[in-house]
Amino acid sequence: MRKHFLAALTGAALLFGTTITAQAQDALERVMAAGTLKVGTETAFAPFDYIDAGTHTGLNMDIYDEIGKEMGVKIEWITLDWTGVLPGLEAGRFDVVAGPATITKDRMERYRFSSPIAEATVALLVGANSDIAAPADIAGKPVGSATGTAQLAQLQEFGATLDPAPTEYREYVSFNEAYADLAAGRIEAMANSLPNIAFVASQRPEVFKVITPAFGTPTYFGFPGRIEPEYSSLMDKIDEILLAMKSDGRMAELQKKWFGTTFDMPDYVTDPNI
Repeated sequence: MRKHFLAALTGAALLFGTTITAQAQDALERVMAAGTLKVGTETAFAPFDYIDAGTHTGLNMDIYDEIGKEMGVKIEWITLDWTGVLPGLEAGRFDVVAGPATITKDRMERYRFSSPIAEATVALLVGANSDIAAPADIAGKPVGSATGTAQLAQLQEFGATLDPAPTEYREYVSFNEAYADLAAGRIEAMANSLPNIAFVASQRPEVFKVITPAFGTPTYFGFPGRIEPEYSSLMDKIDEILLAMKSDGRMAELQKKWFGTTFDMPDYVTDPNI
């Protein structure tokens, strides 16, 4: 009986050890061995990731195409609502996020961010015929943004400085829903990062216009990855490729393609402004 118990105990220990080893496997080695980098994103964040005539497109697609070529791996896209993207990363559904996400102090405690890929400063989008001429004009009006985003947090923080404050902060599963409500007049302004709303306004100038100056704190977008040590090599490799793209002009070309302008960005954000 004792021998059977010891054998079972030894087998369990070996199985437990194997599980721990598998969980702690170096992420870059695993990705290279599989020949596939799994990337999680949403497709309602133009011009980074969105659906155009039924096709997934955007800046992130172009950037990850370059990353896949440099690494010699296939990019496998996993798309879901933004509220599920970061939980999906933590659950191991994919290796890294395209997103991208605003780099904040709170998020840096939970995720390893890539080198910045674009500016993320928050601004307002309003209807083309709106009487809102400055950010402070949202006082006493219903406004909105996407739930769980840094853009919503900054909108609420800015609104708290106004008298009266906005009558409502409507939260949306995706920015596309916020754009639709704005176009329908159900809110009078919505907040998103300046590159995003500039793109949307350029596509539909008869419906939308951008209110400047941007009211948010200067911030940057990056790709979130896992913070655990076994993911360091993978994030280091992604950073290596992004920095090379910045150095040789490929990143500037893509920014010009999708935003009509380029951004001055630090190589890394170590102390976010928010």
